[in-house]
Amino acid sequence: QVQLVESGGGLVQAGGSLRLSCTASGLTFSSYAMGWFRQAPGKEREFVAVIGWAGGSTSIADSVKGRFTISRDNAKNAVNLWMNSLKPDDTAVYYCAARRGPYGTGRHDAYDYWGQGTQVTVSA
Repeated sequence: QVQLVESGGGLVQAGGSLRLSCTASGLTFSSYAMGWFRQAPGKEREFVAVIGWAGGSTSIADSVKGRFTISRDNAKNAVNLWMNSLKPDDTAVYYCAARRGPYGTGRHDAYDYWGQGTQVTVSA
């Protein structure tokens, strides 16, 4: 059974930083591109970042470019989202997702597996 488990969310003041982690099990992690998405109350799920299965290909949403970074460690079956200079608009539930294949996409319907999400709240 495939499981994606996010961690690292919490409450932080504007301008602060958080690192989200997602640990995968039940799949061959190095065969999957990994993405991060977020969903704020009353809003659609939004693409945040994606990284290819080898880690060499990344894409970051314009809304967080320059502030967020994605990385992965295939030896640990983990993908991280490093979030700096956080803003109240970054408040959302953050989800990691796995897509079989070398490259990810910003389309949330293209992913095979999802985690349960972790809440990030940024106070003004």
